[in-house]
Amino acid sequence: MTTPPSPLPRTLAELRASGWQSRPVKEEVRENFLRLLASGEELFPGIIGYDDTVIPEIDIALLAGHDMLFLGEKGQAKSRLMRLLARFLDPHLPYLDSPRIPFHDDPSAPISREGRRIVAEMDPAEIKIAWWPREERYAERLAPGTKFADIIGEIDPAKLAGGTSMGSEEALHFGLIPRMHRGIFAMNELPELDELVQVGLFNILEERDVQIRGYPVKFDIDVMLLFSANPSTFNRSGKVIPQLKDRIGAVIHTHYPRERELGMEMTAQEAGIDLGGDWPVVVPPFMREVLEEITIQARKSPFVDQQSGVSARFSIANYETAIASARHRAVRLGEKPAVPRISDLGHLYTSSLGKLELDLMGSHQMTERQVLDAVVAQAIATVFGEYVDRHGLDEIAKVFGEGVRIEVGDMVPSADYRGIVSEIPAIWDRAFEVNASADVAVRASCIEFVLAGLYATERISRIQEFGRTVYDTRGFR
Repeated sequence: MTTPPSPLPRTLAELRASGWQSRPVKEEVRENFLRLLASGEELFPGIIGYDDTVIPEIDIALLAGHDMLFLGEKGQAKSRLMRLLARFLDPHLPYLDSPRIPFHDDPSAPISREGRRIVAEMDPAEIKIAWWPREERYAERLAPGTKFADIIGEIDPAKLAGGTSMGSEEALHFGLIPRMHRGIFAMNELPELDELVQVGLFNILEERDVQIRGYPVKFDIDVMLLFSANPSTFNRSGKVIPQLKDRIGAVIHTHYPRERELGMEMTAQEAGIDLGGDWPVVVPPFMREVLEEITIQARKSPFVDQQSGVSARFSIANYETAIASARHRAVRLGEKPAVPRISDLGHLYTSSLGKLELDLMGSHQMTERQVLDAVVAQAIATVFGEYVDRHGLDEIAKVFGEGVRIEVGDMVPSADYRGIVSEIPAIWDRAFEVNASADVAVRASCIEFVLAGLYATERISRIQEFGRTVYDTRGFR
């Protein structure tokens, strides 16, 4: 890292005296990356589940000096990874401070006509220097609706009216990429970009120049380009011009969490909910597992369009909704702590609908609600089956096989569950890793999980009407 002196030089003479050296942006990123890598510092804070897959590929691409394409379904941290690359830039970068230069030109090697004139003709002690902070050296754009003028540039009619020649640099209004000279520019959803704009990007990747309305503007734009795309559109013929594909140095394939535990960790991190406060929340492990398994089952469902994917935001929103429902009940009923239950999943329609894209061929006219109900049922059955295999719930199952009719719900007081069983076997605490036998709210959550699991595995019946859910355990064998 090139550390600027303190106080920061304010003239070109002071900058030269400080010993500061200019570097291409990719070399700057590479050197800072190597320094952090050697120090053992965490390179991509907040990124979970990519240590052995995605991150090594990014590391190599940075060392190779490649522009990168992040290829993966929605909700796989593509944008976050691109934004994190800005941390490998220097904290500040000097540039020529002139209102007539439309971008942050290099004091040591200016590429604009005005910048070259200033450095060649003026006294270095009179040439003003300003400093560009790291956080402003990254810019991104979403492809849909993006025009050539937005990111490349356009001829400025006002300057033409003032007598400026159309073929001159001064006649141009530069777009985002030229203005990010010496920085990082990211384009999200590359296949949705107009073909004409893709040609402009190809020119930048190939020649590092800009062509606007047939007038080539030849100067060496120094920019690291990043792209993101969904495989279903990127691999579709005609969506991305072959020349542009060929010029992207590295393709980084992202993926969803490979293990449920990683997904649970990521969901809790991204939700960032304070479980303490005046109305504390206890989330039983099985509820965390069920909520994450809902996402896993959605990603497997034949009724969901898997090419579109199921975003991590689906998990996060559902987790937030379940906790919010539990807190709402706790406040209304005056219960502490608040403990999410299976009945709280009834509110997932609000956080899930719109995040699932149905497979029109596989859904067989099922509604989004019906698909979500099927996914939730399968998630409960899967997690419950694991608990049965892992802990053996025979004692608990026996208690619920005594011929009981039980009404549950997200607004049923936890104390109402007390009379469902006369004696809680010790296996409660062992199986559920929570103090089920001592806390009525936790016990209510455990009871609902067992009932829902027995129903999902087709061992008891259930009636739902008018917001009420009644389990009939008399059919349990």
